[in-house]
Amino acid sequence: MLSIIFFLSLFLNTIIADTECPVVTTIGDRRKDKHKLRIAQYNVEWLFIDYCSSSNCPGNGCPWKNSTEADTHMSYVSKVINTIQPDIVNFCEVEGCDELNILANNLDGSYKPYLKKGTDTSTGQNVGMLTRLDPTVTLYRTELRHDYPIYGSKCGYTGSPGSSGVSKHYITEFVFNRMNVAFISAHLIAYPTDPSRCVQREAQAMVLQDVIFGYINRNYEIIMLGDFNDFDGKVLDVNNDMPISQVLDILKGNYGDYAGKYSLYSIAETIIQKERYTDWYDSDNNCNTASSKDYSMIDHILVTDGIKNYIANAFIYHEYNEYCGKYDSDHYPVIIDLAL
Repeated sequence: MLSIIFFLSLFLNTIIADTECPVVTTIGDRRKDKHKLRIAQYNVEWLFIDYCSSSNCPGNGCPWKNSTEADTHMSYVSKVINTIQPDIVNFCEVEGCDELNILANNLDGSYKPYLKKGTDTSTGQNVGMLTRLDPTVTLYRTELRHDYPIYGSKCGYTGSPGSSGVSKHYITEFVFNRMNVAFISAHLIAYPTDPSRCVQREAQAMVLQDVIFGYINRNYEIIMLGDFNDFDGKVLDVNNDMPISQVLDILKGNYGDYAGKYSLYSIAETIIQKERYTDWYDSDNNCNTASSKDYSMIDHILVTDGIKNYIANAFIYHEYNEYCGKYDSDHYPVIIDLAL
């Protein structure tokens, strides 16, 4: 009897610790309308259920102090996904495949989870996806690093030089309407106005630029999306936030080693400025959600012209309120509809 319990505990611990599901085993298309494709970028704010994280979440390490609160948050995220009905949704701040599977089970049965575990041991957060259209390549990462500060950095950093990789990201590929598409997801290091974080984020962007250009050289279209934790100085958000970094310019191909050799387009260009906000941050700790300075756009979807030509609609889903004590995410989903 004791041996059965022992092996059962090993089995259960294996399930709980299984944070990865990157492998593509079959390629299917479970969309209801094969001529349309809705893609969403969604930072779901600590979508954690298991207690195996070093960050103590649920617990004192995140907004959800116990399993009941974490379950409630999961139900709120599920409601948003059920409402917006993306065909592919990229998540930031998810712990692992357990959470993606729970979320998929709350939906309509058409989604499969994919996640490649990152290296952020501080938070234990990862990026992953639920999708009705399977990728054609198993999710993978690059372990390249780039030195910082980069040449021409204007972050105002005065510390020692260093190097940075992209701790939270994955790379995969899709085929859309006979187009080969590289799908690159990243959650970059936080705090847009901190000089020390700024230089590290620029280094991360340079690593991703290398990946983007590699695919451009292979005649792939690009979708680069995620929480970049930075502002776009060309496509201003609701609060006219200006970056101190060149992260968006690097990713778009306007700066860096491959400047002028490719060009990515921000889908936010087609969204009116007053709607350009994806994040609520209680900067003054007064819970005044009416303050415009507490809203910004740090989540982005960047695409090549080949994808841009198929965009039928782009918007940010703002249909829930932000306030202290809420169970919705502190971010809003960014959505594009492709007419294929």
